[in-house]
Formats: sequence, C-alpha cells, structure tokens
Amino acid sequence: MSIITNDRLLDRLRWRYATKQFDPTRKISADTWRTLEESLVLTPSSFGLQPWAFVVLTNPLVREKLKAESRGQSQITDSSHFVIFAARTSLDESYVDRHVNRIAKVRDVPLEGLAEQRERLVNLLVKGPRSQSVKEWATRQAYIALGNFLTSAALLGIDTCAMEGINLAKSDELLGLKERGLAAVVAGAAGYRAADDKGAKLPKVRFEADDVILRF
Repeated sequence: MSIITNDRLLDRLRWRYATKQFDPTRKISADTWRTLEESLVLTPSSFGLQPWAFVVLTNPLVREKLKAESRGQSQITDSSHFVIFAARTSLDESYVDRHVNRIAKVRDVPLEGLAEQRERLVNLLVKGPRSQSVKEWATRQAYIALGNFLTSAALLGIDTCAMEGINLAKSDELLGLKERGLAAVVAGAAGYRAADDKGAKLPKVRFEADDVILRF
C-alpha cells in the first residue's frame, strides 16, 4: 500500500515552482526545518560517502553580503532559510576512515570486516585516477541532494528556489569553505511565496512525456 497516493505526489510536484519572491515575514517552523535538514542527511550518494556539506545561512549580514555579490537576488535575504550546497574538493584516507568507522558503529559490525571496502575506496578515490576528479563527482552528488531537498519541501508545502546564479567564489570566501576542503556549487532558498509572486500563477511548462521518456 502506498504511503502517499499517486495523485497526491503529482499534485505536490505540480504545485512547486521556482519561487522568485518570498514573503520575508513568514518563517518555516523549527520542527519543519529539522525535518528538511534530516531529508538532506538522508540523501543517497555514491558509495554512501556523502561528499558534501549543507551550509544553512542564518546570519542576516552574511546573507546581505552574498546578495550584494549575486545580482541582488531577493531570495537570498527574503526566504526563511537559505542553504549553500557545497561539494568536497578532494578526499583523503582520513575521510574514508571516518566513513568506514561510521558504518561499523551504526551497523554494529567489526571494523576489521570492512577493511576490503576501505581499501577499495582508497584505491579508487584517494590514490587512483578518479582522485583527480573528486570535485566534479562530488558536485553531481550535491545536485542529488538539491533535488531531494526540493521534493521534500514540496511535500511539506514549503516553497523553494534552486539557485545557480549566486557568487560561488564569494560564498567560499564568506563561509571559509576552502579551508574546510569544500566549494559552493549551488544554493537553495526555502520559505513561503509572496502573495504577489507572478510565477505562482503561471502554468508549468514541460515537454510531453513521450518527448523525454524513451522506452525500449
């Protein structure tokens, strides 16, 4: 039996849109925001390595500075919550060990039994040729998290806007991300649409399913 009906799911996806104007007076409740943060934590990732960080901007001064460097986009300051999705720029053995240790703890399994898995990850992503493209790989993983965030928010009746047009370099600088081995790749604003946001009334434009779904 479905937890959510087919019609309900499609209704929420049709309801959501890229909100251009947020109502700055309306804030997401603490309980709902904790749920959205948990949805980010639960996002799937390749190898389960979670090569990302989700930076929740609450400082209004930082948000104003980022807005000034990002073409004055009002979503940065007017949304209830603003999240920078950051990707890891490289992986080292200590990060893999952290992941493997977490597996052992959560699943209550001997660490020795994960040695082969650890070695495989190290050889592939730390020592192997793929170590040269970790940031690109991690960026793709961060976009999975963004999609999960947008859908989860829609199911909860929260408006969102995915934003690539922010100043990524300024984000890195303001938040000290480079020193943490991270780089901003995209952002997501969340809150409630303003009553006069014209985008809310526009029909959603998508190609027909047969134009984009290939069946063999």
